[in-house]
Amino acid sequence: MSEKVTIKVGQEFPLTIKRLGINGEGVGFFKKHVVFVPGALPGEVITAHVTDVQRKFATAKIKQIREASEDRVTPPCPVYEECGGCQLQHMTYARQILEKRDIVLQALERYSPEISEDLVKATIGMDNPWNYRNKSQFQVRERSNKVLAGLFAAGSNFLVDIDDCLVQHPETTAITNQIKAFIEEKKIPVYDERNPQGVIRSIVVRKGIETQQLQVTLITTKKKFPNKEELTQAIVKMNPEIVSISQNINADRTSLIFGETTFNLWGKETMTEKLDGLLFDLSARAFFQLNPIQTVHLYNEIKKAAHLTGEENVVDAYCGVGTIGLWLAADAKEVRGMDNVPEAVADAKKNAARNNLHNTQFAVGTPEEWVTKWQRDGFKVDVLTADPPRTGLDSELMDVILRTKPKRFVYTSCNPSTLAKDLATLTKKYTVVSIQPVDMFPQTAQIECVVELVLN
Repeated sequence: MSEKVTIKVGQEFPLTIKRLGINGEGVGFFKKHVVFVPGALPGEVITAHVTDVQRKFATAKIKQIREASEDRVTPPCPVYEECGGCQLQHMTYARQILEKRDIVLQALERYSPEISEDLVKATIGMDNPWNYRNKSQFQVRERSNKVLAGLFAAGSNFLVDIDDCLVQHPETTAITNQIKAFIEEKKIPVYDERNPQGVIRSIVVRKGIETQQLQVTLITTKKKFPNKEELTQAIVKMNPEIVSISQNINADRTSLIFGETTFNLWGKETMTEKLDGLLFDLSARAFFQLNPIQTVHLYNEIKKAAHLTGEENVVDAYCGVGTIGLWLAADAKEVRGMDNVPEAVADAKKNAARNNLHNTQFAVGTPEEWVTKWQRDGFKVDVLTADPPRTGLDSELMDVILRTKPKRFVYTSCNPSTLAKDLATLTKKYTVVSIQPVDMFPQTAQIECVVELVLN
């Protein structure tokens, strides 16, 4: 009987990188052990230095690149490795597109091996994969009497100050920089987990790419704070396209950005964005896709997968502000959606009215609650579409789908692993027709997929 080989922390060995992992790390194999190496690219030969060992895998860092990939490039961001918000800036964009499809294939191999890789189409990428994000959410902290705004380094509570983010729209970063300079000048108390008296917690800036409108939201621990009115008026003057300034209260010890209470400080309560002719009013907390250019491609793929003829009843689960439902409404008989966030549903109703789409209705609640009621009232679901969070379909919605059996289900996923797990269950009653990856977040390891399923 052969002796079991163990890997130890601090051990070093040559390693050939075989593929990219779901978090953007290189994946290699050392004597049948899986080794994850952040920053390593497929095809490279490195000297790996083991930093952590778990039962099923080890993690290592690059000590030396022996043979570099021809797709390795110098990351243009000065805080790329420190920040961790992007994972793939050291790889050419053409190779990123190929690897993201492979990430989807890996997930299917593991959880849904019966689905043919031929069903996974080539990834839809961007012509310009930079400055695409329409909203920045930068945490605010103070260090050595200097006010910082940025993101926490991966796996830590160390805030990386970001003056220029290459994947953010430049105006969102410029406004954030001006706000943090004002906070520093006026010595407005800044939140810190160890300082219960701190007030300013985060700065959120959203840009309408088509409308040019700007929306600013200050996340604070309390409603009142020094120089509040002066700060508000200073923000008004920072950019003539600012139409909405809000304050959100979040006093909890949490990693969540927003709290439950939001109120308007200046201008309108919403900003407006336009996508392919449709207008959307967005309140401060409203979810809206962060890459508007790719969103048009994503939603067109959803419409293509829905195969609408004008005779179908459509249900949009997790409807948010109504974007997907309204995108489909002109080609459907009727669209109904639901969401647990009352503000989002209110926005969805306003957006439907603004776009003269009267064959829609939106409700506050769960799919279980509303689909059951609508079916009882005689509303037959022909097409169901869902764009859930990274955790995938919750058990309740899965039960609704399998029980009500819509003829077609269009599943939009932002996590290949949970998608593949859900498909393993769905394919008991549905057939996967196609899987279309769409690159919503260039320079990161994230990939979105639109899946067309038809009832067996």
